[in-house]
Amino acid sequence: MKKPVFFRVLFYALGLLVLALGLTLNTKTGLGVSPIISVAYSISEIFDHNFGNMTLALYSLFVMIEIILHLIRDRKYTKKSGGVLAHAGKADLKFILLLDFLQIPLSLIFTRFLNVFSAIIPDLYSDRQSTAGEMAIRVIVLVIAIILTGIGAAMSLNMRIVPNPGDGIVQAIADTIHKSVGFTKNCFDLTNITITIVLSFVFAGHLVGVGVGTVLAMIGVGRTIAVFNHFTYSKMKELAGVED
Repeated sequence: MKKPVFFRVLFYALGLLVLALGLTLNTKTGLGVSPIISVAYSISEIFDHNFGNMTLALYSLFVMIEIILHLIRDRKYTKKSGGVLAHAGKADLKFILLLDFLQIPLSLIFTRFLNVFSAIIPDLYSDRQSTAGEMAIRVIVLVIAIILTGIGAAMSLNMRIVPNPGDGIVQAIADTIHKSVGFTKNCFDLTNITITIVLSFVFAGHLVGVGVGTVLAMIGVGRTIAVFNHFTYSKMKELAGVED
């Protein structure tokens, strides 16, 4: 294996591992989970289902939506272009749909990481009221979780292999509605939080998975990605042979 390929695979796999750890730690604080997994987490808690399996089901739904959006976008593109450009668009579509499909086995592996970390790492909260010391630990772990989530997301995304479905669906929606990824990400996060809140009150009578940690994750993960890339992107890109 060539050195750039080795580093590209290494950074990608390590990024997914760190991302899974960060998301899991977020759930263990009891202060609110990351928006992207809030729906899966709330369903798993309310109906006593496996968290990893619920995340896999949610990610599979994301992939199906991505495929539909890409097909819709391609149909609009080919109608406007025609001729040689239409043929090129179809060729691109095949590759895009392949990447969409590969997100399913990726999700299967990724959610197994979630299950392993969930089984190993204990909950940092209990039904009783938290002491000042316990709350301090939960807040510290929450900050660590947000940082790890941002680093893991940055590492895996920067390698430009197969995107995590949570990122893939945001990109697909952004391309379809012709809005920036940042704006689309914020809207998508708010949609997930809204769905989680509705599910929580309808089936549990109280909030499940949504809290201050959810808000901090919305803000902190993006900032972490920006800072991490500022200091490491150029070197990682050089080692992995990734071109802009």
